Amino acid sequence: MAATGSEKQGAKAFYVTTPIYYVNDAPHLGHAYTTVAGDVLTRWHRQRGEKVWYLTGTDEHGQKIMRTADANGVTPQEWCDKLVEEAWKPLWEHLDIANDDFIRTTEKRHTDRVQEFVQDLYDKGEIYKGGYEGPYCVGCEEYKLPGDLIEDEQGTKLCPVHKKPVEILKEENYFFKLSEYGPKLLEFYEANPDFIQPESARNEVLNFVKQGLQDLSISRSTFDWGIPIPWDDKHVIYVWVDALLNYATAVGYGSNQEKFDETFPANVHLVGKDILRFHAVIWPAMLMAQGLPVPGKVAANGWLMVGGEKMSKSNLTGIKPQDLTSHFGVDAYRWYFLRAIAFGSDGSFSWEDFTARYTSELANDYGNLASRVAAMVGKYFGGALPEATAAGDAEQAVRDGLAKAVAEADRKIGEELDFQGGILAIFDFVKQVNGYITEQEPWKVAKDDSDEGRARLATILYTAAESLRAVAVLLNPIMPDTSQKLWDSLGAESVLGALAEQTVDSAATWGLLPTGATVTKGAVLFPRLEEPKKD
Repeated sequence: MAATGSEKQGAKAFYVTTPIYYVNDAPHLGHAYTTVAGDVLTRWHRQRGEKVWYLTGTDEHGQKIMRTADANGVTPQEWCDKLVEEAWKPLWEHLDIANDDFIRTTEKRHTDRVQEFVQDLYDKGEIYKGGYEGPYCVGCEEYKLPGDLIEDEQGTKLCPVHKKPVEILKEENYFFKLSEYGPKLLEFYEANPDFIQPESARNEVLNFVKQGLQDLSISRSTFDWGIPIPWDDKHVIYVWVDALLNYATAVGYGSNQEKFDETFPANVHLVGKDILRFHAVIWPAMLMAQGLPVPGKVAANGWLMVGGEKMSKSNLTGIKPQDLTSHFGVDAYRWYFLRAIAFGSDGSFSWEDFTARYTSELANDYGNLASRVAAMVGKYFGGALPEATAAGDAEQAVRDGLAKAVAEADRKIGEELDFQGGILAIFDFVKQVNGYITEQEPWKVAKDDSDEGRARLATILYTAAESLRAVAVLLNPIMPDTSQKLWDSLGAESVLGALAEQTVDSAATWGLLPTGATVTKGAVLFPRLEEPKKD
């Protein structure tokens, strides 16, 4: 989907990335959680009128992919092609993800630039040849420190993330002088306290770097599914070095300097907390070594938990997003995880919690408000939005509530990545409008046929409809389909233009929905839930 909204030409793009995801299996809720968060963040900034670039993609090299492909009797490239085209890209389309690019690490635009980057570091003396032996987790594609491992009842050393035995590998590899960048990284962290979020993640990284960094093995020689080291084709580039560079290669590094200058570095890297060190330690060190600017922020979301375990295929707890969207709908799905879980914290999913929130907040509070207002405008004014001529303190309170909601939501979502707090600010305003209607009792006011009575009824309904206009704008980044339905129901498209063109600031500008707009009662935004099908 192309970027929308009035963009500031010539300005650096607000650049957001997700991790590029391993294609060893189909995506589950955890992958979709991060990708939806990035989509909401970038849609929000588009509706600020900013130029935006949103990148996601797939990580297709490494031992894990090679073994998965072999187990399925196909080549690694065939496996990657099948998963990307049949599972990953269709899911992002299904979830209404408006990414500007989708990078695959097997693409030539990536592999050529990765070789150039690594060659440059080698030529600068940042890479040397050496040997290494240690515990390696194929699932993480990472050498583990002995202190990071856990043990099972038999004393077998396990990866703490995947709960599977590590392999002891001994290889002759090429190493990046990561150990030399510890002091530079600590100095950078101190000068940029918001670089790593949340605070708990920042503290973890600080403690890790303060203990002293080891040089990083940047090649593997025991398998060949990867990008060859340009000066020694017996080695392939370590999959994480390959993967991290997607954030540069996808926006023109080494191929389109103008695009690169307008986009890089990322304003926000969204990552899972299990890959935080790669993004907050190794990635900035690589950029420092190459003389490139460091990202603005690395934000680590928590894990989605099922039965106390991180949701993943390897733990047999992976749930397909389609299992939920088929029951609750795509917009409710996009809303729920950002509403129910504080971004940066772990959170547990349950059908019962999703159902309760859907019914209470979406169907009853929001959907019912939209339906009632449209019905009353239709019943009392023939569907033509009446003029507000009798506004008083009650209406001023609604205006003030809207201004507060817009400011708070903009700060929390746009700046602090507090999606839950921003959504709550919007829905607190929805509750305020519901309370306003309950207190004003327009159905009783409608019985007064005097000019004063008609003027009062018109003011109440205009206030409610204008509030919904603002809510449609504010919720558009989160629930684009239902927001569009509400926008159409209010007759706003024909008088105000496309919903995607409305800015966040305009949501707080009172009185934009003109008198006479045609208000219609459309389909129910959030239908009553059917009983879910259980296996």
